[in-house]
Amino acid sequence: MSVGRGVVLVTGGSRGIGAAASVALAADGWDVGVNYRTRADEAARVVKACEELGRRAIAVQADVVEPDQIERLFDTVTAELGPIGAVINNAGVVSPGGRVAEYDAERLDRVFRINSISAFLVAGAAVRRMSTAYGGAGGVIVNVSSRAAVLGSAGEYVDYAASKAAVDALTTGLGNEVAKEGIRVLGVRPGLIETDIHEAGRLDRLGATPPLARPGKAEEVAEVIAFLASDRASYMTGTTVDVSGGR
Repeated sequence: MSVGRGVVLVTGGSRGIGAAASVALAADGWDVGVNYRTRADEAARVVKACEELGRRAIAVQADVVEPDQIERLFDTVTAELGPIGAVINNAGVVSPGGRVAEYDAERLDRVFRINSISAFLVAGAAVRRMSTAYGGAGGVIVNVSSRAAVLGSAGEYVDYAASKAAVDALTTGLGNEVAKEGIRVLGVRPGLIETDIHEAGRLDRLGATPPLARPGKAEEVAEVIAFLASDRASYMTGTTVDVSGGR
């Protein structure tokens, strides 16, 4: 069994990068709170995979765009597993591909609420519990962004790209804001990754685009997240790491 590191909360932890990160963190010695919104069965499978690695894990349903549910999520994980020492801010969504001229207010509200506003709310809840200024013992926040924040996703997901650019700004700004309060804030920018977030055929169409000429795997992103959450990255904060095959 791996040496215990503490308790980590992973939002959007039931599938894709969140699920892979939960398992990688368990393998690295963390007890894991797996947050999900609707996919209870998938969250239960992630919990089982973490437990099979010798760690404690629980699944907690919460919609992380709702402040009261975020508070309940943090309180539940703390009550059942112990004080949270790391938060993986991963929940996210895309809308169907399209041009900016076709976006309506409802689409934009959904994308920015889930990808940007929820990231700020979750990070704020983490700071209130981990910051030494609030009586905490310190910790780590890892925000999951996207290379789209840099590339722009023209003709497909410019709204998604912009919402993730806000996450990059959160990583830099909050990282500087709480650096003297025992909290490191880091980001990871995945490129084209094999998850179900993509529309049908998109991976086949774009898979050879990166210099490494293939899509990445969720597990490859998860290993970087586990590194950033660990003391192996103790001199890193306020920065974002690309995991994008060179693109």
